[in-house]
Amino acid sequence: MYERQPYGRQTIEEDDIQAVVEVLKSDYLTTGPKIAEFEGMVADYVGVKYAVAISNGTSALHAACFAAGIGKGDEVITTPLTFAASANCVLYCGGTPVFADVDPKTYNIDPADIERKITSNTKAIIAVHLAGQPCDMDAIHEIAKKHNLFVIEDGAHALGSEYKGEKVGSLSDMTTFSFHPVKPITTGEGGMIVTDNEEFYQKLMLFRSHGITRDEKLMTRNEGSWFYQQLFLGYNYRMTDIQAALGCSQMKKLDRFLARRRELVKRYNEAFANCENVVTPYQLPDTNSGWHLYIVQVKNCDRKKVFEELREQGIGVNVHYIPVYQHPYYQENGYKGVCCKNAEEIYTHMMSLPLYPGLTDEMQDRVIKKVKKITNI
Repeated sequence: MYERQPYGRQTIEEDDIQAVVEVLKSDYLTTGPKIAEFEGMVADYVGVKYAVAISNGTSALHAACFAAGIGKGDEVITTPLTFAASANCVLYCGGTPVFADVDPKTYNIDPADIERKITSNTKAIIAVHLAGQPCDMDAIHEIAKKHNLFVIEDGAHALGSEYKGEKVGSLSDMTTFSFHPVKPITTGEGGMIVTDNEEFYQKLMLFRSHGITRDEKLMTRNEGSWFYQQLFLGYNYRMTDIQAALGCSQMKKLDRFLARRRELVKRYNEAFANCENVVTPYQLPDTNSGWHLYIVQVKNCDRKKVFEELREQGIGVNVHYIPVYQHPYYQENGYKGVCCKNAEEIYTHMMSLPLYPGLTDEMQDRVIKKVKKITNI
């Protein structure tokens, strides 16, 4: 009897547990020193001045849109082949998501279609690094510079990924990360926004904590050391020290986790190299994916049948993602006429195979064997 293999899972070791226990025994469970320590580790790792820890990847995107000044009447261009949060964050701020199609090879947003979708109302681009594969950032930055747009990178899948020798997170106005259990590292739930822009940093710090400050330089008056003021409508998006302690411990292992993911991807690529019904993922030149996901396309087969048979065999495949505009909420709110042909075609064939640092060679070999058998029609 084989253990069920999920598409992704966390790797928690004894030192991670001890790091959390130490915080539980300390004076600070939240708003304590572990937050700044974790922020510093992530900022140093990606090579930026500022990092802001936050409650999850979705709130990170919301905060980034707020800091960029997204509001009513503003359009933000993003990919449909992503989790809904990459577009929902624009709606939270009163803006309008606009979907540009994806490149059929990388599955990431196509810069040429970004250019086609720009209007006088466009204010920003949210580039999503699907599966850890960096987008074509040079082309995106060129478009953004030409049209005076902000660039926010959704790096939920991409902590540790590299674009032309630079870490994802060091390239654009802001980049967001997620620390959900299946992500490159985990804090249970959690997120981070990184930036080199001090103005964005100050807005983000306030936004995650109700818009409240005790900074005398920002307040309109100061009645004493107890005094604070709410400067704008923010949210309680704070991360706890319990989460940050786990994050600090996990950051020490990130490169090891990434190395194992890359080993497993190499084994998958070699195993499926001659399988005409399995299309392996393409990696853009001069990039180094962190391989959060291993997405294949199943061709000449019924994807649903392959998916269900693998699930029945205990192999927890998944599909990433349903095009966002196809969800009922979007269909009911003005997106019925949207069609991104490449995204829709890829969606009908795509499937994520198990990939995580704890996946053994033996477990992976079983996945490979089953995929080959089921797709060999």
